[in-house]
Amino acid sequence: MFGLVPFAKNNAAKKDDAFGRLFDFFNEPFFNSAIAPVQTAMSGFASFKVDVKDVGDSYELSAELPGVKKEDISLSYDNGYLTIEANTKDENEEKDDTGKYIRRERRCGSMSRSFYIDNINDAQAKAEFKDGILTIKLPKTTPTDNSKHINIE
Repeated sequence: MFGLVPFAKNNAAKKDDAFGRLFDFFNEPFFNSAIAPVQTAMSGFASFKVDVKDVGDSYELSAELPGVKKEDISLSYDNGYLTIEANTKDENEEKDDTGKYIRRERRCGSMSRSFYIDNINDAQAKAEFKDGILTIKLPKTTPTDNSKHINIE
């Protein structure tokens, strides 16, 4: 199964709490889009979008990573969590005729996204990066029942 529930929203007990609902209110898209430029400026790197498709025998993820180089992307699968990490470093330098700086700017940042995915064949997983889009194909396996019966004495 594929888990896309954000960690902050995973606690169902808070739904009946007025204080919890207040925080949920500020997590609505209106407020998130209003502070996104501030978060981007503070982090130095915008959050990246990921699309997830169930294509029958596998899952397919597409992550938008414009301006990121292939060698600056890390992809890992550990304990059922797929993690995509991207780092960026951008440096602009302009000098006058004497070699003195007129303008010099640097920007760097990193971002990661994690998804819980079980019942996949991680040995057969494939990833491709082309034109700023990271495409990941994760073949499914047959779900196994790992539950064990415990006798009550």
